[in-house]
Parts: sequence; structure tokens; C-alpha cells
Amino acid sequence: MCQSANAKPQRERTFPLKSVHIPPIANGLSNFRPILPRSASACYALLVRRWLLCLPVTLLTPFGALGSAPTAAEGAPSASPIGSSSTQLLLVRSIAWWASTGTLQRYERASGGDWKAVGEPIPVDLGRSGMGWGRGLHQPLGRGGPVKREGDRRSPAGVYRLDTAFGAADSLPQDSHAYPYLQTRSTTYCVEDARSAHYNQLIDSTKVTPAAWEQWSEMARPDGLFKWGVVVEQNSPQPQKGAGSCVFLHIWRGPARPTAGCTAMAEQKLVEVLTWLAPNKKPLLVQLPDPVLKEARAAWGLP
Repeated sequence: MCQSANAKPQRERTFPLKSVHIPPIANGLSNFRPILPRSASACYALLVRRWLLCLPVTLLTPFGALGSAPTAAEGAPSASPIGSSSTQLLLVRSIAWWASTGTLQRYERASGGDWKAVGEPIPVDLGRSGMGWGRGLHQPLGRGGPVKREGDRRSPAGVYRLDTAFGAADSLPQDSHAYPYLQTRSTTYCVEDARSAHYNQLIDSTKVTPAAWEQWSEMARPDGLFKWGVVVEQNSPQPQKGAGSCVFLHIWRGPARPTAGCTAMAEQKLVEVLTWLAPNKKPLLVQLPDPVLKEARAAWGLP
């Protein structure tokens, strides 16, 4: 209730609706003169003026636009991270972010042509916690999805270059296409310690100070899982501390036996992949759960 500064305190009064005459809106707001008791006229005029100030916003703003608006990143298309010069593709898919198993399908294309499947789908084991967006050539698609962190036991989702192959043998299997290869020894490690200057790198322990790294993956494993493998350029070549390290394609323990974050398959199938890879075809690894794959097919030109 409006009162002047010198007015005596009064009991609050109410005004019945029948005492208010509101002319039709078609007569124009300029003729809007409600008949009110004098003591309420100033308050009502103030309310009308405030309503008129808000009127242009109400009329010009679409329904729903006053809620949370999408960001530019959400509405903008994502440029494909798969360049035309890459003509070999390994596509790993799973049924959901949490799934720890999936399939790997190889593809090839002529430069600028359509992708064509090579061989049959290969069953693979993924990280125990499924997938999470890693750091590679891509920008994350869609809304949501976990982000990979060191030690989270997630395989990286996204698009990645493949780095060197590695193994215990003197060279790659016969019929390979001169793919870069590193023979691992008892002194070969991959550094998982985010505090180290050698984080997410393969090192020879005889050539660095032991105190420079405290957590590592032993590359000459006695269980044979790294008898053959390929380094995935996740969080590389400029690693971000704690964003995940030492991700490989390697030999599995068996079907449905998840990894700590790598992608694993039967030895025979991995050998098929190794003999197929060709460095001049710039092979890429794409790993996505099915809920994101549909969008990626359109945005990134995936098969």
C-alpha cells in the first residue's frame, strides 16, 4: 500500500474489482484511465509504467528464448578432423559410454572417395569404465559424455593418429608395409606419472633419471599382452598433465576382459591390422559409442 511520508498509519484497505473500470485494449493504452480510489492511483500508475517498459521485450522475444540459450559451440557445426589425405581408418564402436566391449572395423578409400570396409568386424575389449572423450584431432560432439582422465580406466573416444608400432620381435610381421616399429626391451617403459617431464612418453630407463618418473607401463610384459602393439596418439604430442597416458592397441587377455584404457583384440587379429597399416595412407583411429556415432557420421564423414 502506498502512503506519503507524513500520513498517519492506517489499516490496510482493499478495493473491490467492481470499482475498477478497464477500457478495451483496442482503445489504446493512451486512454487507459482506471477509476480507482485516490490513495491507490499512484501505485497503479507505477505498475502500468513498468509493464509498458517490459512490453517490447515480451513482444519481440520468441517463446522459450528467455530460458537458458545454447552456446555458440553447441549450435556450430564441427569441422571434420579426418583429412582427405587419410585413406585408412579403424573405427571402434560400442553400444554406450559405459560399455567395455565393442568391435573394430577397418576401412579404406581412394583420396576423396567413399570408405569401403576391409575384412570382417573384429571383437575388442575396451577400458573397464567404457569410453571418455580424450585429446586428439577432434572436438567433442553432442551434449555430455565423460572426459578421459589419468587412471579412470576409460578408452579414449574421438579421432587419433596412430604412432609407432612396437613389439618384442626384431621386426614387424612378414608382409607388413614398412610401418614405423620399435623393438621393446626390459628397459622400455611408458611413463604414466603426470608430474614427470616424460609423461605419456616411451622411454629407455637407462637414459633418464629414475626419480623423473614413478608410475609406468612395462613394455616388455611377461604376460605377452605387448608382444605386438601400436601407440595411439591420445594426449600427444603435447601432453596435458593428467589427461591420460600410454594408450595402445594390443593383444587381449580374452573376450570380455576389459583393459585399463587401451583397445585390445586377439593376437591374430592384431597381426592382421599391423600388416595392413601403411604409413603413406596416414591411418586414423576413431573410437565412439553408438549414441554419438550417428552424429559423427554426418559431421565427420564417417562410414
